[in-house]
Amino acid sequence: MVTPDARMRAVYVISVAAELAGVHPQTLRIYERKGLVYPSRTVGGSRRYSERDIERLRRIQELTAAGLNLEGVRRVISLEDENDRLRQALAQARLDTEEAVELAHRQHRRDLVPVTRFPVPYRQR
Repeated sequence: MVTPDARMRAVYVISVAAELAGVHPQTLRIYERKGLVYPSRTVGGSRRYSERDIERLRRIQELTAAGLNLEGVRRVISLEDENDRLRQALAQARLDTEEAVELAHRQHRRDLVPVTRFPVPYRQR
């Protein structure tokens, strides 16, 4: 199993990344200029791609093979990224809500006091 940190570590040079993604290295440069991928850079300026970048490149290939142009691909990927972000936010909100409900239940249980007599309704005379 690949850890999330390992997926983010940029280790592939452009030729290896291009081969893994099934494209020409020049295509990767075009994708970078169009804002589809953002490879890391070494101190010397060489591009380095992570496993996550390779996954994105494969997704770009799927979308272009389906007939989308690069602007369409950019928009789809942007929406997919936003969808992932919203799903994570929703999952966190659900956890926060469950914790808040549990806390409220615990506090209310502590505040309950057994009643030994029935309350008498107030009646004005």
